[in-house]
Amino acid sequence: MKFPAYRPRRLRRTAALRSMVRENALSPADLIYPLFVEFGTGVRREVSSMPGVFNISLDQLPAEVDELKRLGIPAVILFGIPSVKDEAGSGAFAEDGIAQQAIRAIKAHAPEFTVITDVCMCEYTSHGHCGALDEHGCVMNDVTLEMLAQTAVSHAEAGADMVAPSDMMDGRVGAIRAALDAEGYAEVPIMAYSAKYASAYYGPFRDAADSAPAFGDRRGYQMDPANGEEALREVALDIAEGADIVMVKPALAYMDIIRRVKDEFGYPTAAYNVSGEYAMVKAAAARGWIDEKRVVLETLTGFKRAGADLILTYHAKDAAKWLKEGE
Repeated sequence: MKFPAYRPRRLRRTAALRSMVRENALSPADLIYPLFVEFGTGVRREVSSMPGVFNISLDQLPAEVDELKRLGIPAVILFGIPSVKDEAGSGAFAEDGIAQQAIRAIKAHAPEFTVITDVCMCEYTSHGHCGALDEHGCVMNDVTLEMLAQTAVSHAEAGADMVAPSDMMDGRVGAIRAALDAEGYAEVPIMAYSAKYASAYYGPFRDAADSAPAFGDRRGYQMDPANGEEALREVALDIAEGADIVMVKPALAYMDIIRRVKDEFGYPTAAYNVSGEYAMVKAAAARGWIDEKRVVLETLTGFKRAGADLILTYHAKDAAKWLKEGE
C-alpha cells in the first residue's frame, strides 16, 4: 500500500515537536480577571456557586492586584456591589460609589495596572433590571442611555483605563463615546458587550453581584441564543458608534459567533467565559469527573482558536499558574 508523503503524526510524536507547530498559544497576558468589590473591611467571602471566587472589600484590593501582577494577568474588570440600591440605580454614578472607590484604590496602589469597569445598572437598581423602568415595568432605552453615559464618565474621572457597557441598550456605545469625549476623556476606550445573549449561563454571577431581576427577565434587551446574523449586526452598530473592542458573551456555547465576528470585522475581540461555564467545570472537577487543569486550558485555548484576542474568565488565576508551570 502506498502512503501519502505527508504524515501528520510525525509532528505529534514529542512535546517539543508539538510545541514547534502549535497554531495558537495561550498566555496570562490574554486574560482579564472579573473582580467583585463591596463596602466594608476585611471582607473575603466566597461565592457559594463559584468556588474560588470571592466578593472582597476595598482594603483587600492591593493584595489582590499584587497577586494578579505576579501571575502576569494585566487587567481586571470591576463589578461594584453597592450597600444600598434604589429605583434609579444612583449608586452606579455616585462620586463615592463602590466602583469609583475601587478604581481609585487600585490606581493609587498600582497606577500601571489596567482597570476596566463594567457599565450597567442592574447591580444598582432595586428591581435588578439594566436601566430605568416605565410604568409597565419595561426598560426605557433613551433614559437609560443618559444614566449609562453618566456612569461611564464617573468611572473615567475616578481613573478607569477602559469602560465596558454591558446593558444592551440601543445606541449606548455612541452615547458613552460622546459623553467621554465631551468631558475630556477621548482617550478612554470602550469595550462593548456587543453580542450579549440572554443566557442561562449567568446564574452564579447573579449570586455574586446580587443582580437577579426582581421580576421578569432580560430577554427583551439581551439577544436570543438562536440568532447569529443578529450578532453581526449588533457588532457592526457598536463599531460604527465608536467601540474599540467588541465582546461575545457567553463564550463556550458561542464559539461560532466569536469566529464570525473576528472574520467579518477583524476588530479586537473579547470573549467572556461566564460564571455558569466556570461553575460547571468546578463542579465536575470536585467530583473527580474531569481533569480541571486540562479542561480549563483546553477551553481557553479554544476561545483563542475561535478568534478571541482577550478572555474574561474566573479561571484566570489558576490558568496563569498552570501556564507558568509549563514555561
